[in-house]
Amino acid sequence: MGRVGTALHELRGAQKSAKGVSLYSRFVNRPAGRYLAAGSYALGLTPNQVTLVSAAFSFAAVAAVALSAPSWGLGVAVWAALAVGFAFDSADGQLARLRGSGSAAGEWLDHVVDCAKLTALHTCVLIAFYRFPEAYGISGDGGEAWLLVPLGFQFAAVVTFFGGLLTEKLKPKPAPGSAAAAPSTLRAVALLPVDYGVFCLVFLLLGGGGLFRWAYAALGAVAVLFLVAFLAKWFRELSAVKR
Repeated sequence: MGRVGTALHELRGAQKSAKGVSLYSRFVNRPAGRYLAAGSYALGLTPNQVTLVSAAFSFAAVAAVALSAPSWGLGVAVWAALAVGFAFDSADGQLARLRGSGSAAGEWLDHVVDCAKLTALHTCVLIAFYRFPEAYGISGDGGEAWLLVPLGFQFAAVVTFFGGLLTEKLKPKPAPGSAAAAPSTLRAVALLPVDYGVFCLVFLLLGGGGLFRWAYAALGAVAVLFLVAFLAKWFRELSAVKR
């Protein structure tokens, strides 16, 4: 068994809990990240280098959305780059666990890149709507109102990201040796609409003009609804925590 095979074997037994993870992340992104982590381990890459590879794929896709006129071919390329970037985003943490080299700086870099990616992606959709209004079917009177959609989506995505991260930091850690709760399949299905990997699929519709616009807006509306539900849930959970 080579280095890649050995790394894969070790990684299968060192996966994070699937609790609170959507089906896409659990059965698509994490397994893809496991193979990328094993390959990165064989190449001698560090977790921080893998984080930067993830950023390179993601920001290349983001720039393409803002700079290029929408088309079906562009949509496939953007989706592919975002999906690969997301898989590498899973790989950096898995590689850190495999190497036993996790660090506060590495975790910080990972979260900063994730936040920058979310902010930039919705900003670039706004820029695309502004630069190519005819291609997206938003020219004419009232079309400028569509520029508010990426701003609302960005607000929901960033607050959800920050709120979830802060909640995990403030909640008490489980007692050592305590068994993790079994993941809920129903919850994993319910979380699909706000999974980043599922969101990336909408860019396959870039060539559809108005089709992309309405699909993007629908996911944005769902993100706002989930944000309200998440905030209520997190506040209720933290209200029981004594500081």
